Amino acid sequence: MTQEKYIAIVRVRGMIGLNPDIKLTLEMLNLHNKNWCVFVKDNEANRGMVKKAKDYITYGEVTEEVMKEVIEKRAEPSEVGFTFNKKTYKKFIRLSPPKKGYGRKGIKISFMRGGALGNRGEKINDLLTRMM
Repeated sequence: MTQEKYIAIVRVRGMIGLNPDIKLTLEMLNLHNKNWCVFVKDNEANRGMVKKAKDYITYGEVTEEVMKEVIEKRAEPSEVGFTFNKKTYKKFIRLSPPKKGYGRKGIKISFMRGGALGNRGEKINDLLTRMM
């Protein structure tokens, strides 16, 4: 039996000068404001949306322990949303800005070049713990 993989997506940049197509994609991901996080299943449709909005978000494969910790500490109960451990929460999670910042070169440069945007891989877990 295989366990489902989840991607944590955190919005890094704001709304000014945003392309309408990318804005719609971020709305479909329920990322309306900066420092909001969502957990989505790792599938083809979600990967396409992540690829389209990569210049405004940072993402990576989250471990089950970090996901559980974020949901328990920061998720808000709701009647409609996602279910985790038989409780229903809002579709998004509000987080604080990360301690020590996103990256040494800021929020307009990709993660591979020392910034904050794009795929972080396993290092998203470190970012999420700094944002709680």
